[in-house]
Amino acid sequence: ELKKIDFPLTVCKLDAMDKVDAKSDFFFLAKTDEELSLVCKTEDTPSQTTAREERIFMVAFRIEGTLDFSLIGILSKLSTILAENKIGIFAVSTYNTDYILVKEENFAKAMTVLQENGYTVK
Repeated sequence: ELKKIDFPLTVCKLDAMDKVDAKSDFFFLAKTDEELSLVCKTEDTPSQTTAREERIFMVAFRIEGTLDFSLIGILSKLSTILAENKIGIFAVSTYNTDYILVKEENFAKAMTVLQENGYTVK
C-alpha cells in the first residue's frame, strides 16, 4: 500500500546545514564527504542553494507501514516497474520506510502503472 504525499518537493544541494529550517515538518538531509543534499517541501526550499532543478517539482509517495529490515526487494520491485515505464525516481529511505519521488509530470502515469501492478494508492 502506497500513500501520496500531498505537497510538492524540491531536491537541492546546499553549502551549509544552517540553511535548513529544522522546524519544518518534512525534510530529508544527507551529508557526505562530497555533498550536502536536501529534499524538502518546495515552500521551505532555502533561497540560497548551490544546485537545484528550477521548475521541476517532485511528488512523492511512501510505502505504508513500518518495513522490517529483513524484507528484501520492496524498493527494487517498485523502481523496476517504474523504470520499465521510463519513469525516473529519486528514492529516500528512513528507519521505518521508503519514499519514492518522481517528477510532477510523471506522477499520474506512475500511479496508474503501480495500480496496474497490484499496488493500492491512497
